[in-house]
Amino acid sequence: MPSRKKSAAARFVTTTVEVEGRVETKIVEMPAFEPAPWGDSYDATIVGTRAPRVDALEKVTGRARYTVDTRRGGMLHAAVLRAPIARGKLVAIDLAPALAIPGVRAAVARAGVPSITLPAGELFAPEIRYAGQPVAAVCADAPHLARLGVQAIIARYEATAHAVTIEDALAPGAPRVRPGPAGNLHTPPDVVERGDAERAIATADVTIAAEYRTPTALHSALEPHAAIAEWEGGRLTVWESTQGIFNTRDDLAAAFQLPTTHVRVLQEYMGGGFGAKNGASANAYIATLLSRASGRPVRCVNDRAAEQMDSGNRPATIQRVRLGAKRDGTLVAMILDAECGLGAGGWDGGPAAIFHELYACPNVRTRERFVMSNAGPMASFRAPGHVEGAFALERAMDELARALGMDPLALRLKNLSTKNPMNGAPYSAKHLADCYRDGAKRFGWAKRQRSESGTKRRGFGMASQTWGGGGGPPAYALVSLNPDGTAEVLAGTQDLGTGSRTVFAQIAAEALGAKLADVRVVLGDTERLPYSENSWGSITVASLGPAVRMAAEDARMQLLEAASGLLGVSAKKLEARGGRVKVKGGKRTMTFAEIGRRLGKVNIIGRGNRGPNPQGMKLATWGAQFAEVEVDVETGVVRVLRIVASHDCGRIMNPTLAESQLEGGIIQGLGYALFEERVMDRALGVPLNANLHDYKVPTLADIPKIDARFIGKADPRANHIGARGVGEPPIIPTAPAIANAVADALGCEVREIPLAPWRVLAALERE
Repeated sequence: MPSRKKSAAARFVTTTVEVEGRVETKIVEMPAFEPAPWGDSYDATIVGTRAPRVDALEKVTGRARYTVDTRRGGMLHAAVLRAPIARGKLVAIDLAPALAIPGVRAAVARAGVPSITLPAGELFAPEIRYAGQPVAAVCADAPHLARLGVQAIIARYEATAHAVTIEDALAPGAPRVRPGPAGNLHTPPDVVERGDAERAIATADVTIAAEYRTPTALHSALEPHAAIAEWEGGRLTVWESTQGIFNTRDDLAAAFQLPTTHVRVLQEYMGGGFGAKNGASANAYIATLLSRASGRPVRCVNDRAAEQMDSGNRPATIQRVRLGAKRDGTLVAMILDAECGLGAGGWDGGPAAIFHELYACPNVRTRERFVMSNAGPMASFRAPGHVEGAFALERAMDELARALGMDPLALRLKNLSTKNPMNGAPYSAKHLADCYRDGAKRFGWAKRQRSESGTKRRGFGMASQTWGGGGGPPAYALVSLNPDGTAEVLAGTQDLGTGSRTVFAQIAAEALGAKLADVRVVLGDTERLPYSENSWGSITVASLGPAVRMAAEDARMQLLEAASGLLGVSAKKLEARGGRVKVKGGKRTMTFAEIGRRLGKVNIIGRGNRGPNPQGMKLATWGAQFAEVEVDVETGVVRVLRIVASHDCGRIMNPTLAESQLEGGIIQGLGYALFEERVMDRALGVPLNANLHDYKVPTLADIPKIDARFIGKADPRANHIGARGVGEPPIIPTAPAIANAVADALGCEVREIPLAPWRVLAALERE
């Protein structure tokens, strides 16, 4: 049994946490005690089982309440006027015609609105930087009246020259997206180098050089961005479809100059985010402004066109790659020169990181330029940067394998890193070689054979993956025992649909010794729950899971201390399992409920917090995927037949939920490889496919046979529950594995995705 440390004051230290590919320094409160790690030898009874989702019934019966389902008394509905031009200025706006429509209750534009910063600039700013930018909003008694109000607004624009692609924005004399000496570069070029890559590649035995391109991809979450705002005096309550209730609270408090105690954010269920909902959205700000103006609750929900046009995207890239190797396949140099298109705003999350992390290579140089253009701003999108970088790196590795006359899998095994290539630090755990061997065996890699049948050609490909996912502080949890023997886990995180409620219930039940059915997890309320970080970067379970376990362990120790007096033995001689406290080696037991009744109104509350990450150690996830495709050389149509995936993400808390994450990521990666691409009209500067009819995502007819599993080894050096992140790793290798299979089938290189039929036929014509 762990013992709690007693101290006069909490100790605080610094630690590093990898979030969305960025390494951040965090202040962490040292835990009161550290439970013994759950290693591979730990005999778990609840953690690691295929427990059904605790929220399954609510979801399949439609009782689960999402933000878009929430209704408030007297609620109004908002609609947003969006700029029809890509660049220019709003020179005049008249809201009076909208306010004259019966049922329209309020309208807002730039005048009188506080300064609210969005990725592309201030909300309702008169400077237009992209088509779809919000310029005004109205609220009305019904949605159709709000839309009529928007249509009645008189707005006059002056359009100026625009640039909506990377090439256009970098062309001589290109119109400036934002003023400044760097032109349309967001920051100066970012160069990272170890060794002397140019010298090494000049003396390499074998080299390849190629340019790879990836598209702008849209998140396309089933639930669009949505928010409801309600003022009560000087207090604000917001319901938002968000990946970070505390981030959203802090954003709103800052924008409206409120103390955080006066802002409450709630999110019960969420229909997808994929990185596009990491803080307060324009919808939340607009709903809040209109609620303040009208004195009533206001609901602001994107329609599908607005969601596809103005909710973020995965940025397009142009990546020029050079690789050099010895004749035996040993990498000696890797060079990347990349442009990454941010649109009208965003952050510098580019493709370079994976070039430094995935393979052992002494000489690596990457140069990234982040290019601004008059298109919707980027946002984090499931493994941002690594997905784009993996396509170029893993395609280049296959081209190098062909130049060497070497099996692509053998080349990857040859260059397997045994320590962090960037600084020589050891890994907390790494089983990528096991992923290669397991996936190759299940796929039949050694027995694969290209084949032709009429116009159909069959090919095979594979690709690798690394991503952070180690999690870290700050994260807090409480576990409260009720007198009837049930328990509640209180944690200020959010469930994106991944099953967080189920996983945290399993962790708490395991640590507490309770029945899983007796544990309820309460999430998604900044006013009632302790702090937790955003659900992003594949860190939720690895960050909050240890805090939940610690809180449950704390509650269990208090329970055993209480039971010791009732059973007349030392707490050290007691154990808890299955909702009962039992004397070790004896027959005397008491249920949690019996102890609760004897204690009366005594409230046992366990407290837990996430401790620091291990120092001098790299926490990472790993994986490999293998793809088989069939390509029609007459039509250019690619059909993916099967994908085999093998991933290493530490201890898997619930295999069913984790495997669904694998399958979902693979399906999303397949869409990236074959279909998904925002298409812009370069002359008008507007998107041409801002809907789910013309922007194609995979449907059931496109999904191949998927055989996906984990190398289920716990990682107790990463944290005491042994878990690493699961959500983002599966999307990273899918597109390059498919593209490598297509190149294998065609016998020629494909260097741009999505692999639309016309691109496949063009590749054949170039040979």
